[in-house]
Amino acid sequence: MADTPLMPKATAVWLVENTSLTFEQIADFCGLHMLEVKGIADDDVAQGIKGMDPISSNQLKREEIEKGQEDPKYDLKLQRSSVIIPTSNKKTRKRPKYVPVSKRQDRPNAIVWLVRNHPELKDPQIIRLVGTTKPTIEKIKERTHTNISNFQPVDPVALGLCTQTDLDNEVEIAALRIKKEGGEMPKPAGTLLPTSATTTPANVNPFDTPQTPAPSGMGHHSETPSADEAKREAADVFANFPNKKEEDDSAEGDDKSE
Repeated sequence: MADTPLMPKATAVWLVENTSLTFEQIADFCGLHMLEVKGIADDDVAQGIKGMDPISSNQLKREEIEKGQEDPKYDLKLQRSSVIIPTSNKKTRKRPKYVPVSKRQDRPNAIVWLVRNHPELKDPQIIRLVGTTKPTIEKIKERTHTNISNFQPVDPVALGLCTQTDLDNEVEIAALRIKKEGGEMPKPAGTLLPTSATTTPANVNPFDTPQTPAPSGMGHHSETPSADEAKREAADVFANFPNKKEEDDSAEGDDKSE
């Protein structure tokens, strides 16, 4: 993108009012659309904006304006400042994270959640995530906080105190630090073991299916009746029901007798 003057709309207002440059020349020099410059000339755009003289601000030479007025196809050249602003290599100090007033009461709950589920995080990492202070974290860890009994662990992402990306980055930083130190990632408190590990007795294969003993007084083959036995039982059950056709015939006979 080409260099544009400081306050391009104000510069365009001044050029429209004080020169005979074409709309296209002013638009190219100020980085605006030609219709926008036309709107400035018609008082439809930039109303109330005071024009800024680019000559007095050393952004444009008078000779450039004269060349542009003589040749409508001439492109105005922006005069670069001769003053070099030194750049500082010193890193800017990062300000503490700002937390809205409405969410500050949720920070202790988020700290409890982080301490319980991500014990690998250092205090500065927790401070970056939820914008708290180190004394508050120490009181919660040592359970000396005055309201420790009222705190409930809540995910800081769900509370809106940080994003999931921020949390994942801090966990990754902690994992790399622990790996570099030759340690292992600690398991978060409250992690449940599998049911098989807590209910299966020792020296017993949890995948072995226990055999159900047969009821007393029944043989081994009497647990599951055969297909023939099932048919006979069904026939005995239906035999006890009266025939619907016989009932209908008897009912007709009674009606005729009446």
